[in-house]
Amino acid sequence: MIFVQFLLLALGFAMLIKGADWFVSGAAGIATRFGIPQIVIGLTIVAMGTSAPEAAVSISSSLAGNADITIGNIVGSNILNILIILGITATMVPIAVARGTIKVEIPFMIAISVVLLLLGLDGNITFIDALILIGLFAVYMIYLFRQAKSGISSGENSAEEEHHRKPKKVPLLILLTAVGVVIIVFGSQITVNAATEIAKFFGASERFIGLTVVALGTSLPELFTSVTAAKKGNADIAIGNIVGSNIFNILFIVGISGLITTVPFHPDFITDTIISIGASVLLWVFCLISKGLRRYAGIIFLVGYAGYFIYLLR
Repeated sequence: MIFVQFLLLALGFAMLIKGADWFVSGAAGIATRFGIPQIVIGLTIVAMGTSAPEAAVSISSSLAGNADITIGNIVGSNILNILIILGITATMVPIAVARGTIKVEIPFMIAISVVLLLLGLDGNITFIDALILIGLFAVYMIYLFRQAKSGISSGENSAEEEHHRKPKKVPLLILLTAVGVVIIVFGSQITVNAATEIAKFFGASERFIGLTVVALGTSLPELFTSVTAAKKGNADIAIGNIVGSNIFNILFIVGISGLITTVPFHPDFITDTIISIGASVLLWVFCLISKGLRRYAGIIFLVGYAGYFIYLLR
């Protein structure tokens, strides 16, 4: 019954909202207790957790021998993460971006997007290509580990002061973070399934559903987490969530999928990947100009995605 699908849709959104709230609170609390920079938490725990739907879809598809959806899933999600999620977040709450993110993480995201494009020009992501991506992922994780160690040594005093103000125990914070991400992932699945059934009921085509409902649905964890983080004043988690998710999507998800089986890179994906690179460069330019994302940047992002959507429908 369509009424049941609407109830499930409402339940999915409620799970996403509450899960994102717990997830951000737990992750920010962990960062504070250990003196770890919030951007590191955003680029690791939060980014990987909210990328769980993309990882589940791509890796399970590779295991089932349907790797042809991997690139579309990842590149499409990366475009949507920047243009829609950061677009919506920036129009609601201006986002300050740390200098290190502007200097290192965003350029790295652009660079690996170019690497993905170059590796895919021959039509496939091979086992050797996947090893390159996993190698870059290892380099990225070493960089983040060093960032975390630097944050711990430089933020010890402030973390201790915060500890006295907010005496939540670490196990509780870890539990809060873990439960939050589980609720987010299951909430996104319920939301996508219900929205797909509703769209089919009203006669929407499979292609339309794939380009809108499913694409947005797998990115709902990033959307709710980023908006919640920005509203709570944890801007580093908001931007780190998106940049980290995009890096994780390319290096880890495509990399693991390519180790399992050869991943087809259809010619149409070349244009999509170039658009993904363009969106990343635009994000970088806005951050260089304003040291963050202002409302005008969010509006430009949303208009840009509308143009991309029109291109897909032609």
